[in-house]
Amino acid sequence: MKENEADRQAELSREATLEAVLFAAGNPLPLASLAAIMDCEESEVVELARSLQAKLTSEGSGLTVQHVAGGYQLVTRPETYATVERLSQVTDRHLSAPTMETLSIIAFKQPITKPEIEQLRGVRVERALAKLLELDLICELGRKQVIGRPILYGTTATFLRCFGLDSLDDLPQLPDVPEQPEQPGQADGLEEPAEPSPGGGRAQHENEQHE
Repeated sequence: MKENEADRQAELSREATLEAVLFAAGNPLPLASLAAIMDCEESEVVELARSLQAKLTSEGSGLTVQHVAGGYQLVTRPETYATVERLSQVTDRHLSAPTMETLSIIAFKQPITKPEIEQLRGVRVERALAKLLELDLICELGRKQVIGRPILYGTTATFLRCFGLDSLDDLPQLPDVPEQPEQPGQADGLEEPAEPSPGGGRAQHENEQHE
């Protein structure tokens, strides 16, 4: 029986075997793991992945091999997105603009704490953090060694996979933001007094705190 199984495996090409392994895995498999599974050198896995990708492309397949999150994964081609998207029956998994903004800050500034995120965004971010943790796009990386020891957040391998990144080095460079010219009256930390509002200075101060 073992001989028959070996004969059947021999009939399959190495590319077909790799395709089956990637399909069964679902998530990206690291190069070292694939080499162990395929019982070959890592360099051979790289060549097999390239060959499989070329084969799928030449056959007009809806699948392709992607190098993502430090490993290889069998994924659908971008051209099929509009159709494949209809498979999803969950409508609340789309990220809102505020949640996406929070995720962007974490991705570029990690490791970062909740107070630091709120300082950048100017609003509270409990709900956004809870949603991102639920979707496994971010995780807790530890605690910052300051008073209160706030939790440090960073992105996950799921984040890399969802955005088609191999590593955080693939994130786009942030544009340089020119420094704002100093406004008159703000030198040495002094500001010109604001004109009193009809509601009084205290009411204006309270409104500014709520903004």
